[in-house]
Amino acid sequence: MLVFPGGADLAYCRTLNGEGNRRISQFVERGGAYLGFCAGGYYGSKRCEFEVGNKNLEVVGNRELAFYPDACRGCAFPGFVYHSEAGARNVELKVSKTALSKGSVPDVFRSYYNGGGVFVDAPKYHDKGVEILASFTEKLNVDAGEGLAAVVYCKVGDGAAVLTGPHPEFAPINLDKEKDSEVPGFSKVIEALAEDDKQRTDFLKACLTKLGLHVNQEEDLVPSLSRLHLSSLIASTTSEVVASLEDIITVEDDEEYIKDDNDTFHIERPSSWSVSDRKSQESDDDDANEDRILNYSTIIKRVVVHDQEYPATKETPYFNHHAYFANLKHYRSESGEEENGFGQQLLYGEVVTSTNTILEKNTQILRRLPSGLTATATVQVAGRGRGNNVWVSPAGSLIFSTVIRHPVSLLNHAPVVFLQYLAALAIVEGIKNYDNGYQNIPVKLKWPNDIYALDPEDNAGKTYVKIGGILVNSHYSSSEYLSVVGIGINTANTSPSTSLNALRPPTPFTLEKLLARILTCFSDFYNRFKRTGFDKHFEEMYYRHWLHTDQIVTLEAEGGVRAQIKGITRDWGLLIAEELGWEDRGTGKLWTLQTDSNSFDFFKGLVKRKV
Repeated sequence: MLVFPGGADLAYCRTLNGEGNRRISQFVERGGAYLGFCAGGYYGSKRCEFEVGNKNLEVVGNRELAFYPDACRGCAFPGFVYHSEAGARNVELKVSKTALSKGSVPDVFRSYYNGGGVFVDAPKYHDKGVEILASFTEKLNVDAGEGLAAVVYCKVGDGAAVLTGPHPEFAPINLDKEKDSEVPGFSKVIEALAEDDKQRTDFLKACLTKLGLHVNQEEDLVPSLSRLHLSSLIASTTSEVVASLEDIITVEDDEEYIKDDNDTFHIERPSSWSVSDRKSQESDDDDANEDRILNYSTIIKRVVVHDQEYPATKETPYFNHHAYFANLKHYRSESGEEENGFGQQLLYGEVVTSTNTILEKNTQILRRLPSGLTATATVQVAGRGRGNNVWVSPAGSLIFSTVIRHPVSLLNHAPVVFLQYLAALAIVEGIKNYDNGYQNIPVKLKWPNDIYALDPEDNAGKTYVKIGGILVNSHYSSSEYLSVVGIGINTANTSPSTSLNALRPPTPFTLEKLLARILTCFSDFYNRFKRTGFDKHFEEMYYRHWLHTDQIVTLEAEGGVRAQIKGITRDWGLLIAEELGWEDRGTGKLWTLQTDSNSFDFFKGLVKRKV
């Protein structure tokens, strides 16, 4: 789903007119969904008519997307001022239960409004796939033609668009009552919206369902952050990790804290817990279940140090530390891996912000952590991907981040850029060597950092879908690179694509055992890499597992030249592509493409420049 928020639709026009809008239209027509709030509603209509006759505010013109086949005309109510709540109000909306027939749908509710429009003559376009989802009930400031359509659904090819004039996505808890001093009565607007907040949420869920999304019907959508549990394969060595942090620990009222760049951590010892502490595992994040935009960095993260024994299953019901460490020990004995390998120290939280953020964004702690320490979680509420991508990672995914201290002295033969390739190999090899009978699990690598699996629903056996990804962040510090390798693998969730357990393994994968297997593979590979670099052994293994052997692609940055993928360079891991000439014969001209400058659309065979 593509969401266009409020603001000013002229900015969208300046950026997207032409090729951008063509791609959006194509996305929706092929089955995608478009959700436009306020300015996004104007932008998704055939014509925008905003404050006609007001020389300071007037915006009038046709729009290219034209999902709604007529004008969106506003402002529906007077008083709008940019970057102000001066024209804000709660507006009553009458909901069409005919158009929204699934879920719990209110008859009427009040929604935040500030500058949106009405969809002109909406009832006339029913035969063109337009449905009115909600209508204004009050007299409008503009001519709405037939009807008072505030929210409309538009069928577009195999997809659809929902366009709104008001802001049903605005939760009252995120509005500022202190604006009352600037806009008298604004606090009353917020109070009225709060009374109808459940109805607002139900309406928004119904709209998303109408667009074909699977919607969580639970009211408590954002779980509270949980305690973090620090443990080690040899329980007594956990105290060594804490000892390495002593110089940055501060004591306040006999309690130990670490205040780092991004987060503050409260160090707890199980022996010091009170009875009430043992019964309650909740964080200080009391408002997490409210529809609030949370600043997670302000919430104190509590770290329990387990230096006597592993965390009990009652403390971590969704992750069995005994099973994890037992499997880690078993796999190590099979491989003859050195005693201090990856995963020896483990930081686990049932609900965390992001395992990558906890390690990589808190640099004082990161500088003191041992190589191989791994953070894992059951749920992430602010997971990180490449660029600025952020998402919620639900239970059922294997989520973890591992610290690697890579010496600068090794860079000539073992560049740090290869860590993402080693991680990808460890994932695939870990899956295929999970146990006897798993060697044919159909998983592959996509350059540079994605994991794909054969779609079990494709009877032809040709379609691969993404089930995992890798993110590596590195800091240079003195004589080494401090790298955090973040990995996410969909292990048990059938959505949004498929999962490892949908690939019909002999027995389902468990997160504890899979984590132990991947970490032992990763540790083995890294130790060899330090000695040999990305040698012929790694190169052959990588090509055995990747998707791109002899794939023909289009190089967007080279003017649409056709080329054939030949491999990656052993020095810096660049993608090698050879130009194709007459009858797709190689010309001998080669390009080497960087991971951070290009992205690979595997299904379109397109290597394109990142922007």
